[in-house]
Amino acid sequence: MSSVQNHPDKNVIRVQLTQNSILSELTAAEHDDLEQRLSVVDCNKGDFLLHQGVHDMEQYFVLDGILKRVVANQQAKEMILRFADERDMETSYAAWCLGTPTPYSIVSVTKARVAKLPLPVWVEFLDSHPKLKKSFEYYVMGLMSEIMAHTITLHMLDAPGRVQRFLRKHAELFDRIPKKELASYLNLSAETLSRLKHSGKI
Repeated sequence: MSSVQNHPDKNVIRVQLTQNSILSELTAAEHDDLEQRLSVVDCNKGDFLLHQGVHDMEQYFVLDGILKRVVANQQAKEMILRFADERDMETSYAAWCLGTPTPYSIVSVTKARVAKLPLPVWVEFLDSHPKLKKSFEYYVMGLMSEIMAHTITLHMLDAPGRVQRFLRKHAELFDRIPKKELASYLNLSAETLSRLKHSGKI
């Protein structure tokens, strides 16, 4: 883990941060201000950035690779709620606002690089940039709505329908996510997903 300023790829990272869907409207001075607060972390596949049930939370901006938001029950059965790739972000902002422990983990699906900062520091930054705060909160609400829609989809659509919906919404991720992970997200076996892919039904 290192600061942006001390990272050997700092010039690339600065460009990636300006391309982030949340940060793209910041001015150069605002980017510089935020950069002072960020740390850059390189993750291996399966690394946990955030553990379910903790109060110590962070804000993540994905620079490379793919993350997943996953929830587990007491029997360790897992459900993947969403994926996030480059130009996207991950957060537990809602839990932080409510003062509750984070209800899910954030895990690296592939090798990944993220820029992160403690959530209280991010909230402080948001409070000093009302326009950014409004767009960020709107984005968070959109994520929650999409996760709810996905959960309903698992119950309402058959297997081909679930895969077709994913392709319609996230076609760019279909060949990047390991099939075991994607099958789990769609509540399918990897064999069923493979069969559907090669059957021409999707």
